[in-house]
Amino acid sequence: MKIHAQALLFDNDGTLVSSLASVNHCWTQWAVEYGITADEFARVELHGRPAADIAADLLPADVVPQAVARIELLEVEDVPNGGVHLLPGTRSFLDGLPAERWAVVTSATRRLAEARLDAVGILPKTLIAADHITRGKPDPEPYLLAARRLGVDPAHCVVFEDAPAGLQAGRAAGMTTVALTTTHEAHELTADVVVKNLSALSALVTDGGIEISVTG
Repeated sequence: MKIHAQALLFDNDGTLVSSLASVNHCWTQWAVEYGITADEFARVELHGRPAADIAADLLPADVVPQAVARIELLEVEDVPNGGVHLLPGTRSFLDGLPAERWAVVTSATRRLAEARLDAVGILPKTLIAADHITRGKPDPEPYLLAARRLGVDPAHCVVFEDAPAGLQAGRAAGMTTVALTTTHEAHELTADVVVKNLSALSALVTDGGIEISVTG
């Protein structure tokens, strides 16, 4: 199977890097600090959504700004502890792409996203973070903004995601979606293509764009 595109848009956590250990540690500490019970916390979809949306589901509105600042601090400070690493295939896949043809589109804040990306040596030319948008995934706004920044029609973009919320955002933006089963089972993910991780894909850059093939 081959997919033709003009630009590739990547979620970060769970797609390019794994930060699950750090996320679980930091959010668990955060929940304890804010008196959120395990049952309350378990009812909220955590992965692939902005921290502000998660906090808003759990806390009074007047507490949310402080709570969001707190979880950002916890996660940024945890990066040097080694809780972030590249997922299989990330380095080789990105190394073959022109910098102006791809972007990272994350629900994390810019500060946190840059800390995690810097820790693994990834320096995207274009980064869309929670600070840049008013509506986070599953709303299509983050991916539509990335397409505009790259100057590419959304219909010619491919979204790479590991979370249902992100895949929903990509579909709503009118983009082709590729799901990675790094944090969810295949049956939980609705996408045009489902693979285990980026090592199952190859990219060929041509004069007409980028041709993506499923190789594994």
